[in-house]
Amino acid sequence: MSRRRFYAPVEAFNAGHVTLATDEARHLRDVLRLGPGDEICIFDGAGREFHCLIEESRRDWTKLRVLKEIPPAKPESPLDLTLAIALLKGDKFDLVVQKATELGVTSIQPVITQRADVRLREDQDAKRVARWQRIGLEAAKQSGRARVPEVAAPISFASLIESAPSPEDARLLMFSERDGQSFREALEQLSQAPSAVTSLVGSEGGWTDKEIEQARAGHWQIVTLGGRVLRAETAAITVVALLQHRYGDLN
Repeated sequence: MSRRRFYAPVEAFNAGHVTLATDEARHLRDVLRLGPGDEICIFDGAGREFHCLIEESRRDWTKLRVLKEIPPAKPESPLDLTLAIALLKGDKFDLVVQKATELGVTSIQPVITQRADVRLREDQDAKRVARWQRIGLEAAKQSGRARVPEVAAPISFASLIESAPSPEDARLLMFSERDGQSFREALEQLSQAPSAVTSLVGSEGGWTDKEIEQARAGHWQIVTLGGRVLRAETAAITVVALLQHRYGDLN
């Protein structure tokens, strides 16, 4: 029997009890018809999961007693993978967040690039990030993860390059249609598998020469996937899958 899993943030846990908020509580009561005495699993989005007993169920909240901590439904990948991706039009970015979460990314960083045909107003940022976080949460729940990837607020390309970890702490890979080496060649240069990777995938309009040179100067390795030209959302999902297969747990 599959686990009946619900989400509660770390701050909802207190003295051996946990409280489910509105949406999760309503789903528990109105959709699954669960109530006091039933047992369910709660994950906290930070990598921990618990076996719990429903003690009290109301319209907008449910109180549970934590029985014990249990292993997550599915283990996390050993690869600490950050996906930095240019903003995409329509619901394409939603798709990337969903699939990257299913594939096991640790965090997602939206990037404002020169040729990206997407511009967000400041008042749109918070709403859009909240939406992406909800998509990541649902994807984590569906895929059995107990960790929900952080989706950060969009930053400029220059800020990403400046704030990236050092090459000693994480492998920095910028994926481009040109001016780079093949993925296989990039892998062959490694003496050992990295524990952390930040991968940068470009906008629908591609990278400018200046952006490629900025990345190269910042110690990013420019990598091409070769073969056919991929849409940005396809490239992002492909990159995550390839890296998880090579260094993570996608076998």
